Amino acid sequence: MTPNDLLKINVNDHTEKKNGLTYLSWAWAWAEALKADPAATFEVKSFNYDGATLPFMAMNGTAMVWVTVTMFGKPMTCFLPVMDHRNKPIANPDSFQVNTAIMRCMVKGLALHGLGLYIYAGEDLPDDGQSVQAEPVIVKVVTPTATADVEVNTGNADANAELFTEGMMTYTNHCTDVKGLNSYWKSNQTQLDSLKVSRPDLYDQIRNRFAEIKKQLSESK
Repeated sequence: MTPNDLLKINVNDHTEKKNGLTYLSWAWAWAEALKADPAATFEVKSFNYDGATLPFMAMNGTAMVWVTVTMFGKPMTCFLPVMDHRNKPIANPDSFQVNTAIMRCMVKGLALHGLGLYIYAGEDLPDDGQSVQAEPVIVKVVTPTATADVEVNTGNADANAELFTEGMMTYTNHCTDVKGLNSYWKSNQTQLDSLKVSRPDLYDQIRNRFAEIKKQLSESK
């Protein structure tokens, strides 16, 4: 099986809708990943906080998880905030909430490889195979190496905001269409709204970069 085959799998019977968003069963998704590539793995990025190693990054009293999914020998990394049932960041999340975010982030990582990717593009059915790209990039973000521990100052909100901004800016280098660009902006709307208030200068950088890339993509058609 190849990434193109994963793109064609209809996952609708294994999804659940909550508050207008669609969630894919992580257990079913991982089973499909192992069928496609028995050597598939996923790794949760860890961070050091005052001597303790935790599976999330603290950001302004909330948390962000990072997961790398490797399939067909290719690692793909994505991040996801720890959110409540309203899809709002949770202040001081507990272990259950962090674990839920990790598994959802793992499913998002599988989407980077093609499985259920159309969900993130707002589509109802998978691609029919006529317009599949070799490398799906709708929600791809390049992040720091997932296997290395990173020293993070939990009180340094500016450093966390700058890391998020770097990830958003880097993503635009991999985008190939306006639809994917818009989809990624919407999938990170909560963090962007928070950044707009806390660091309007960084928010403007991201907004201007997305506007620039959107214009280039539109003109290239």
